[in-house]
Amino acid sequence: MATVITASQPSWIGPFTGLSPRCFGKLVTALRREGADAARRGRPWSLPLEDRVLLVAAYWRTNLTLRQLAPLFGISKSAADRIINRLAPLLALRPRLRFRKGTVLIVDGTLVPTRDHAVAEQSKNYRYSTNHQVVIDADTRLVVAIGQPVPGNRNDCRAWELSGAKAAVGNATVIADGGYRGTGLVIPHRREPGQAELPASKEEHNRSHRKVRARVEHAFARMKSWKILRDCRLKGDGVHHAMLGIARLHNLALAG
Repeated sequence: MATVITASQPSWIGPFTGLSPRCFGKLVTALRREGADAARRGRPWSLPLEDRVLLVAAYWRTNLTLRQLAPLFGISKSAADRIINRLAPLLALRPRLRFRKGTVLIVDGTLVPTRDHAVAEQSKNYRYSTNHQVVIDADTRLVVAIGQPVPGNRNDCRAWELSGAKAAVGNATVIADGGYRGTGLVIPHRREPGQAELPASKEEHNRSHRKVRARVEHAFARMKSWKILRDCRLKGDGVHHAMLGIARLHNLALAG
């Protein structure tokens, strides 16, 4: 069967990955350096590394089923499944280990509808979802860490610690919304009982806080252009691997 979609034709890369051909090339080079194309026992891959990366990104980007996607690359459904299972963890974003002095981070949780009920619970959107704590750099707007998914009925205050996101950022200054009360993060001022309104200085602080914190919402909007985050059919760690991989693609697209 002739291959329909291939990374050798740059026109396919943008629509199916969200990356420019140059950024896609940088990603493939980095994966080779990390050992993603190392020789292995058994039958060799039917697609070169570039096409395998394109397949995984296209799966996340379009959320087509493997039965629909595999023929577009000229391979079987089972071969596409093996490629995704092998390559998706290797595409995962590596959390930043150190933060320069004065770095300000922003955290918020986002719900990903997930069909695997073993890792998901019914959440406020009335769907089975997982809660993902996403941390971005307030200056660069790049994703620096994503916590392990927790059931969608956990509020952000609990998910912040349960997911490991808190441990991942160390002692860095972190901005969050009012749902993180009691966590020690920088959150908006609230009126005290019996207080009609906040002092002008606190209202001004809340306005600036909202403007900065909105950057993480913009990151969610960009990441969810990869449609698998709107209805994830993957089981087990699949939703976490997809979230980490999409964060890496998001960072590449944003940084250029």
